Amino acid sequence: MTRSERPARAARPAGKRPVNSRAKAPAKGSARPAARRPAARPQEFTLPETLTPALPAVEAFDELDMPAGLLKTLTAQGVTTPFPIQGATLPNSLAGRDILGRGRTGSGKTLAFGLALLARTAGRRAEPRAPLALVLVPTRELAQQVTDALTPYATAVNLKLTTVVGGLSISKQAGSLRRGAEVLVATPGRLKDLIERGDCRLDQVSITVLDEADQMADMGFMPQVTALLKQVEPDGQRMLFSATLDKNIDRLVRQYLTDPVVHSVDPSQGAVTTMEHHVLYVLDETDKKEVTTRIAARDGRVLLFLDTKRSVDRLVKRLLASGVRASGLHGGRSQPQRNRTLEQFKTGLVTCLVATNVAARGIHVDDLDLVVNVDPPVDHKDYLHRGGRTARAGESGSVVTLVLPEQRREMTRLMSDAGIAPRSARIKSTDEELAALTGARVPSGVAVTIEVPQQPVQAKPKTRASRPARKNTGGGSGGGSGAGGGAARLGGASRGSRGRRGRPDRGAEGGRRTAA
Repeated sequence: MTRSERPARAARPAGKRPVNSRAKAPAKGSARPAARRPAARPQEFTLPETLTPALPAVEAFDELDMPAGLLKTLTAQGVTTPFPIQGATLPNSLAGRDILGRGRTGSGKTLAFGLALLARTAGRRAEPRAPLALVLVPTRELAQQVTDALTPYATAVNLKLTTVVGGLSISKQAGSLRRGAEVLVATPGRLKDLIERGDCRLDQVSITVLDEADQMADMGFMPQVTALLKQVEPDGQRMLFSATLDKNIDRLVRQYLTDPVVHSVDPSQGAVTTMEHHVLYVLDETDKKEVTTRIAARDGRVLLFLDTKRSVDRLVKRLLASGVRASGLHGGRSQPQRNRTLEQFKTGLVTCLVATNVAARGIHVDDLDLVVNVDPPVDHKDYLHRGGRTARAGESGSVVTLVLPEQRREMTRLMSDAGIAPRSARIKSTDEELAALTGARVPSGVAVTIEVPQQPVQAKPKTRASRPARKNTGGGSGGGSGAGGGAARLGGASRGSRGRRGRPDRGAEGGRRTAA
C-alpha cells in the first residue's frame, strides 16, 4: 500500500508533505506487524449443513465393513482402537459419502481417509496412466508421510500405490504410472506436469482426497487444485481433511463437496491437552543465539524452526562447530537430501533438526517431545502446525517460542488468534529455569561432522551383461545365443541394439513384473 501512496503524495505542491510523512512513519508502530500478518483475524467459514443424517461412530475397527486384509494389517501395525476422527468418519466414507473432516495434526487423519479409499478401491485394476484414487497434498514431505502410512495397507489388499512430487525424476514417476497404479499420492504442480505430458489422466479417478487443503490455498495452489478436480469423475467421492478450516477453502467446499458429512475433532483455534506452550522472552539477539545453542545441545531430539533457508544453514554450521549433531531441512535442498536428513533425525544420527516451515506439516517423528520456534511464526496456523510435530497420537510434548522485546506485541496477538494461553518467562542462557523447561546444557565444543551415506551404484553389472550380446549380434550368424531375443535380429543394426541396451531393466525377461 505504501508504494501506491507515494506518487500521490509527491504530486502535491507542498514541499513539507513528504517530510511529514517520513516523520509519521516511525510513529505508526503497528504498521509493520500488521503487514506481516496475512489477515487481521482469520475466520472460519460456516460449515455446510448435512442434509442426509450421518451414520453413527464406531468404537472398534472390526465394526466396520472393511476387507480382512486391512483389519489384519491394523492389528499387525499395533493400531487397535480408532481415533475419534477415524471412528466418526469411516462408517460414512466407507459408504461413499463425501467427507469434510477437521482434526489437529497427529489425530489420525491419514488413516481416516486412507482406509476408506483402499477398501473401496480393493479388487479393481488400473489401466496404464489412469489411477483410480487420488490423494492431493501440498508438500513433498506430506506426500511421503501419506505414502509411508498407507503402503502396508495397500499391499494387504493388492493395490499399487505411487507418489509423484517435484524434486524427483519425472521420467521414473511417469514410468510408474504407465505400469498402472491404483492409488496416486501427488502434489498439484507435478501432477499437472505429468498430465500435460500425456503420462497421466484422471477421468477414472472415483475417489479424491484433499489433505491439508488450507495450506494448498495459502501456497497459491487453488487454481491448480480446482483444475485437477474438474478432470476426475464428476460423480465420484471426495474427502477433504485438514487441521484448520478457514475461509480460504470456503468456495472449494461448496463447489466440490456434495452433502458432506462434517466432523470436527477439535477447533482450529485450540490447544492440544497433552501439549505445553512456553513463551520465553530473551534479552537480545546475542543471548538468543546462546539460548538456542544450549537447547540444541540437550540430551534428546529437538526440532528448531527458523524463517529463512539462509538462517537455517548458518545455525546448522554454528551448531556443528559447537558439538551438536545438527542438520538442516528447507526448500533449497534436493528431495533425496531432505529424505536422508529426515531419516537421520528419526534414527538418532542427527539429534537437532533445524528447519523452515517446509517441515511444519507432513513430518512424523516418534517420541519427539520438544519443538522450538527460534523465529516466531507469521500467523497462528503456522504456529499450530509447527507445534503439531510434537504431542502426536496422545503423546506429550512442549512448544517453546523465543521472543525478542520488539516481537512481544505481535506474539501476544498470535497466541490470541491460536486460542492459547502460554506460560511465559524472562530467561537468560545461564538460567536454571531454561534447563528445567528444555533440558538445555552447554555443548561439548568439539566440532562434529554428519556423515553422508554413500549409495552403491548398481548400473555397472547390467552394462557388462549387455556387451557380449552386442558383440554376438555383430557376428551376423543370426542363430545367436546372445542374451534376450534381440541378439538374433539383424535388420535393426546399431540403432536397435542401443535401444534395448539402454533399458536393460525393462526387457521381456520380466522387467515389468519386478518393477513393482
